[in-house]
Amino acid sequence: MMKRNLTLPTFLFALLLGGCAAVLPIPTSQPVCPPCAPSVEPEKPKPTAKPLQAAEWADLPGWESDDHAVVLDLFRQQCTSLAKRPLWLATCEAAQKVGVGGTARAWFEAQFRPWVLVNPDDKREGMVTGYYEPIVRGSRNQKPPYAVPVFGPPEDMIVVDLGELYPELKHMRLRGKLDGRKLVPYFSRAEWSTEELRRSQQALLWLDDPIDFFFLQIQGSGQVALDDGSRVRIGYADQNGHPYRSIGRWLIDQGELKSHEASMQGIKAWAAANPRRLQELLNTNPSLVFFRELPVTGNGPPGALGIPLTPERSIAVDPRHTPLGAPVWLATTRPNSDESLQRLMLAQDTGGAIRGPVRADFYWGSGAAPGAQAGKMKQSGQMWVLLPRWHTP
Repeated sequence: MMKRNLTLPTFLFALLLGGCAAVLPIPTSQPVCPPCAPSVEPEKPKPTAKPLQAAEWADLPGWESDDHAVVLDLFRQQCTSLAKRPLWLATCEAAQKVGVGGTARAWFEAQFRPWVLVNPDDKREGMVTGYYEPIVRGSRNQKPPYAVPVFGPPEDMIVVDLGELYPELKHMRLRGKLDGRKLVPYFSRAEWSTEELRRSQQALLWLDDPIDFFFLQIQGSGQVALDDGSRVRIGYADQNGHPYRSIGRWLIDQGELKSHEASMQGIKAWAAANPRRLQELLNTNPSLVFFRELPVTGNGPPGALGIPLTPERSIAVDPRHTPLGAPVWLATTRPNSDESLQRLMLAQDTGGAIRGPVRADFYWGSGAAPGAQAGKMKQSGQMWVLLPRWHTP
């Protein structure tokens, strides 16, 4: 979010590195891996709905009542990055020419067409969660109570961008390390905990609370209030390649929490009451995030576009279905309520857990109050992506 590149599941990682070579296209007419051939004819894939389907402005609930001028201004600001992309060049040029006499809503309607996002099962509703920028306590030196290290990307981690080799695997990356001449999965969270002592001199910062740092990794960035009175921001730099696993789900499965208790606040309360089991809890999520230090500027941390996120106007999306930078009309409800939340957002971020057409992560802002909102948000919602009129997805 700020968050975070998509990674292949561990089983596919194993297949690509040590299993059947025929998983990826290979220019040969001969069988490449006979033992991997299925013994029976595979089932034909079930038909899936198109993720983007044409819509009308009247389909967008609440469209006429939003403050479109705010989003137009934010759209202009992100054109410093978007104008380099062919999809957005003409629209960014038009955004700079909007006259005082015209309305922002009319500009959006003249420049864009709405497309409703649809899941493969043809359903138009999906999950909308929330995220925020935590503010935690830390130090540049390891000393009590600062014992939790923050690391940058390790030098021994190898990153393979599969999209450069196979366009159909765009947005997919492999992370691993060398074992002799073989590339194997990189350290999981549990394995990395044994590496921390050996690598302690490489730590960027030291924090005072492991559960706070865990949630900061989930958010993808955060601010660190240092013991010398200064403040820095740390942002997502890379990830160890292991899939994200929900510790809240693990607590529910273990009978430790009820479903309605497995919020960020509920998990923190459980951790405080069970300090001896804290590492066991954290290790159930093998995914680990590495950071880089950033200045504290703008209203929020930089998202996937490198543009600072705007509280309550930025969302994280799955870029396979929603182009980064696109305006998105979001129709959902506020956390733990039926109060409608309908507004024009900008798709400025991504996240490892944000997968599928109708899926969004709503950025609430920095600090405790936005964190409380984000921690409670797990709502149903609909999404319409606005694309330039000349573009047909």
